[in-house]
Amino acid sequence: MSLKAVLFDFNGVIINDEPIHLQLIDEILVQENLQPQRVNERQASLGRSDRACFQQLFANRGRVVTENYLTQLLYRKAQTYVLELEKIEKLPLYPGLEDLIFQVRSRNLKLGLVSGAIRKEIELVLNRANLAEYFQIIVAGDDITTSKPEPDGYLLAVKRLNQEFPALNLQPQECLAIEDTPAGVEAAKRAQMQVVGVANTYPFHMLQRYCNWTVDYLSDLELERVQEVFSQKEFQPTVSEC
Repeated sequence: MSLKAVLFDFNGVIINDEPIHLQLIDEILVQENLQPQRVNERQASLGRSDRACFQQLFANRGRVVTENYLTQLLYRKAQTYVLELEKIEKLPLYPGLEDLIFQVRSRNLKLGLVSGAIRKEIELVLNRANLAEYFQIIVAGDDITTSKPEPDGYLLAVKRLNQEFPALNLQPQECLAIEDTPAGVEAAKRAQMQVVGVANTYPFHMLQRYCNWTVDYLSDLELERVQEVFSQKEFQPTVSEC
């Protein structure tokens, strides 16, 4: 088995914007005359799509909303997200990101992104950071109806890469996912992928229980070492630190 593709999560892996998202969700709840998120709700929202979060938050407060209304809320939040990022002179990208992307490209691996964030938010950040050209496919929250920990986003990424590169014949087992939350890790695992957990959002020791590899920072990930493990004839998933 060989490593053919690396799939990045977005929030919490590429950009440190979780506090912004939590703030904007609270603002919308207040605008809807609902209580802001409780501590346990904030924790549960990490790694999940905005649509899934709003569905759960409204249900917790006894409010039933239609899919169309949820979509309106998502785009209202996205518009505010754009305004918030415009206030920031330098985007809070995680250290080591550009070097890791360089490693992926230098090894002729395909590069994709799988996130519950809507496409408008993702493209805004990638374009502003001059990274958009490196991601050959993007699966965003508006492309699927489910949310992590469901594996649908990762499976769709494999399908799209095979459509874009028919000769690749990519299998999920030939993909490496980079995630920062248990929900994201579970989604990739359920898609039969190997996973690197980066301790940007959750502690190292917590991610280490679930991931094949765990690192404190993106800059700690040794892609060459990961490729060597993939190339072993009998690959057994292990929990280790790069």
